[in-house]
Amino acid sequence: MKKTILSLLIAGAMVLASTQTVEAKGNAQKSITLTVGVNPVPHGELLELIKEDLAALGVELKIVVFTDYIQPNAALLAGDLDANYFQTIPYLESSEEWKNTLSFIWGVHVEPYGLYSEKYKSLADIPDGATIAINNDPANEGRALLLLQANGLIKLDPASGLRATPRDIISNPKNLKFRELEAAQLPRSLPDVDAATINGNYALEAGFNPVRDSLIIEGADSPYVNGLVVKKGSEGDSRLEALKKVLLTQKVKDYISSHYDGGVVAVF
Repeated sequence: MKKTILSLLIAGAMVLASTQTVEAKGNAQKSITLTVGVNPVPHGELLELIKEDLAALGVELKIVVFTDYIQPNAALLAGDLDANYFQTIPYLESSEEWKNTLSFIWGVHVEPYGLYSEKYKSLADIPDGATIAINNDPANEGRALLLLQANGLIKLDPASGLRATPRDIISNPKNLKFRELEAAQLPRSLPDVDAATINGNYALEAGFNPVRDSLIIEGADSPYVNGLVVKKGSEGDSRLEALKKVLLTQKVKDYISSHYDGGVVAVF
């Protein structure tokens, strides 16, 4: 009888130990996986480049690709992502909810913003009354108008700052008309408008070389730096430090320099 009880106790202990081992493995697996939401170009490409380097530090990188600018923040807030990498500080701060709950922790690159046209080869060719497509989100709409102002097409109310809208235009010598569209639609709008301002990532996806193909382009000193964003309180996560260690490297800087022809500029 004693032997039977002892055998049962040993068997029970083995089952418990086995269960605990499986749970420990499951928890360990969860702790070393980092899930990051990105736009495909260049963000997704840059993370794919360093995926193995991060794995060598013990962190498995899961990349989730989004083709718009809204869902990556929604997914981060919902807890489906650990971080996202696609946006600028002005874009993050364009929403009070995002501004209060998310944190921009470090920058990676600038995607110089440009004006493109399928109809005209130079800025001087754009006629009076031309229709220009611009972003409809607050951060990038202001960015578009500031680019046009910097090149003499319009003049904005100085008080409008980075959040300028067409209502803030105080001088419009060419009587330009503006069509406000989502960022992803801007490249597709080119056949229907005279020109369109297009974010660097969408320009690259559409096959443009921003330096060669744009009529005008933002300088590399742009305040619109793309970087990593997390929920507030997660800034010190060791997985993010590991990602930073392998992403902000000469390897990535060289890749950016050789693959994007000035359409992406490293800031580290």
